[in-house]
Amino acid sequence: MSKLRTITPQSARRLAISRQRLVDPRPAPTRQGIIKLFQDIGCVQIDPLRAVERTQLLVLWSRLGRFDPADLEALLTSERRLFEYWAHAASIVMMDDYPLYQVHMRHWLVGDEAWQKRTLVWLEENDELRRTILSTLGQNGPLSSRDFKDNSQKSWESSGWTSGQNVGLMLNSLWRLGQIMVNHRQGLNKYWDLSARVLPAWAPRQEMAWPEAVYQAAQRSLRALGVARPGDIEQHFTRQRYHGLSDTLDRLEAQALVFPIEIIDQGQTWPGRWLIHAADLPLLDQIEAGDWQPRTTLLSPFDNLICDRDRSELLFDFHFRIEIYVPAAKRQYGYYVMPILHGDRLIGRIDPKMDRKKKQLQVNALYSEPGFVPDVETTWAVAQAIEDLATFLGAKDVEYSNKAIAAWPGIR
Repeated sequence: MSKLRTITPQSARRLAISRQRLVDPRPAPTRQGIIKLFQDIGCVQIDPLRAVERTQLLVLWSRLGRFDPADLEALLTSERRLFEYWAHAASIVMMDDYPLYQVHMRHWLVGDEAWQKRTLVWLEENDELRRTILSTLGQNGPLSSRDFKDNSQKSWESSGWTSGQNVGLMLNSLWRLGQIMVNHRQGLNKYWDLSARVLPAWAPRQEMAWPEAVYQAAQRSLRALGVARPGDIEQHFTRQRYHGLSDTLDRLEAQALVFPIEIIDQGQTWPGRWLIHAADLPLLDQIEAGDWQPRTTLLSPFDNLICDRDRSELLFDFHFRIEIYVPAAKRQYGYYVMPILHGDRLIGRIDPKMDRKKKQLQVNALYSEPGFVPDVETTWAVAQAIEDLATFLGAKDVEYSNKAIAAWPGIR
């Protein structure tokens, strides 16, 4: 590949959407389909909010359609093909990738950053609490945080919610260090156990050095993104844990595993070092030949496609910020807003809420992006996506507010 390949922003968007499995045909809504999805996107963020549904379920629904959440639970608990760890946030990740995360466990507190030094000091000061938790889990696990007494010697002090949460902070630290794992959950409550008892016998355990971890993670991140700059790769998958990334990318390029690419928009070349993985060149060829099957769906505000807000703004011209912690009177769009993906564009936003007592999906507001005028076909597609979400949630009907109807005529 001697000549630098050039593509349009549209091709870049379509490749990103395809690699995120947000096109047709969908993966099968089965346990194996879920695993194949994780092989492509790497991780799915966990978040406790349930204004609509937990984000981990919404991310899978956007890609699989009406899958059974019990299959995800089985993959996490009985089969152990997935587990919880820190990826680009607290996430569900693949057990096959355990050696990759084990590197981060070994090096989590190795460094000169202020938070690392402070955490190390706090752990040393509270070694009795650490030993108590590990001993209690060894004798009685799995247990939740409520099952441990706080016998800390030095309370954690901060200006945030973690202040004084010594048991929770110790559990989180032992989790990040790889000494304990989430065995299962009951609602939002995590039940912890020693990692040796949670890890299945077949889990890969070979130790990996940092350079090899970055070598593998950079490729996984790039493939999940489609095309990306080094900064995009840094913000995805194992976020901000790509030591020596520039050298790694040089190595991958020398091995012809990644290639430089230019994105040209109306005669202007987008700045930065843009890359594509060699394995995705055939897919790019298909997309540019017109072999692309778009879908219309709704995205969790924490969806992998838009978790890097700056990249979303560049690639999709879509400015998105979560307003959960914004006072209601100051919100521009709503509490739990879901972007609307239609083909290769983010064309609008929906402010929904699931009323579980009424079994009703309530659409508080609908917004179209500046310059986008919904036509009959698009309106039908968006309405169908909303109906599909309602069915997945177990809603009996969808209730549109007058505000939503006025903003998007014909949506009902």
